[in-house]
Amino acid sequence: MKNIRIVFASLLLLSGIALAQMDKPAEQPTASQVLNSSLTNVENEFVPAADAMPEDKYSFAPTTGEFKGVRTFSQQIKHVAAVNYMLAGAILGEKPPVDTGGENGSDAVKSKPDIMKYLKDSFVYIHKAAGTINDKNLVSPIRNPFGEGTATRLGLALGVAGHCSNHYGQMVEYLRLNGIVPPASRQ
Repeated sequence: MKNIRIVFASLLLLSGIALAQMDKPAEQPTASQVLNSSLTNVENEFVPAADAMPEDKYSFAPTTGEFKGVRTFSQQIKHVAAVNYMLAGAILGEKPPVDTGGENGSDAVKSKPDIMKYLKDSFVYIHKAAGTINDKNLVSPIRNPFGEGTATRLGLALGVAGHCSNHYGQMVEYLRLNGIVPPASRQ
């Protein structure tokens, strides 16, 4: 009988806790939390896809069909990393901490391990930049890193997700043309 009372008291206590939590309004996420979540989503597809291609295939670019002049697999990755650095630098109002080589990525970054480090570090940097975005600076004008005029931190951070997704789609084709199922598509 004593055990039943303990179980009943425990259930009553847990029910009270559950009801108290239901009455709490959900915390509203900050702009930087929303943007970092979006960046994490694209990063979690892009980085494993970049890593899935064997190093000996990093120079692959399609040749059958209308693919004249397209970037190689490694050039796709370096381009995305360079743009991540450039956009993060603009959001932070500083020069990127690495040589971006313009939009194409540094010529010094050549091997797969170096390219993967360059890519991963670019996501660390863009997450740092997104972490500085708040309600006060979200849409205030900043220097556009690609030409004249201005941009907003919100626009640049969203641009990273869109840009990565665009190139991720191209990388998926490159992987599949080499008989590799992209990690995000594996069971």
